[in-house]
Amino acid sequence: MLPETPTHRQLRNLVADQLRAAILEGRYRPGEWLRQERLAQELNVSQMPVREALKELAAEGLIEHVPYRGVRVIEFSAEDIEDLYAHRAFLEGRAAAYAAQRITAPELAEIEQIMRSMEQNAAPEKVTIYRQLNRQFHQAIFNASRRDYLIRALSQMWAAFPTMLIGNFAATATHPLPERDATDAAEHQAIFRALQNHQSQEAEAAMRMHILSTARHLLESLSTTTTGQKSF
Repeated sequence: MLPETPTHRQLRNLVADQLRAAILEGRYRPGEWLRQERLAQELNVSQMPVREALKELAAEGLIEHVPYRGVRVIEFSAEDIEDLYAHRAFLEGRAAAYAAQRITAPELAEIEQIMRSMEQNAAPEKVTIYRQLNRQFHQAIFNASRRDYLIRALSQMWAAFPTMLIGNFAATATHPLPERDATDAAEHQAIFRALQNHQSQEAEAAMRMHILSTARHLLESLSTTTTGQKSF
């Protein structure tokens, strides 16, 4: 049940927040159809804020519109995850190589400050803040490439998958990936050192290794449920 008499914008945001939480907590399962009328009845609102909230969640990559059928929760296969991360590793690796050639002292200082903030917010209960900072870390690097196509492509990718799929699964939406804390920080340091030393090949290799390592840990985390059954 939603609060009484909110403004239209507040109502849309409240509906989006509730639907987002339900998806990330697994109350709406991958592949489940979300019918506007049913959702409106459950939340005791009209269909208009539900329709607008669904558009917002589609832009975030949590749901998808299927022509002539409706809206359903995004369902990713192991192959989808492999393909997305492989694509991202290639593009971000290439961007890191160009960034190493062109990055400025102020940009390096910004990235270093982001890394310090990540260290300060590495506790499991701060995972949401950590992931926001991680996004800033990667964006700062590909923006430093000054390659317009790479920047546009990666910005669109991050917009569609704001936490790079980790937030799209109930098992990992609010918890860190197992065994990623130490390796994540070390990999970020390796990327930063290569940028700092203006080493293009090293920066590209470090970025690709980092992204593919994250993919491997995500797939391992999602490969079994607490009962030991496959989740794909």
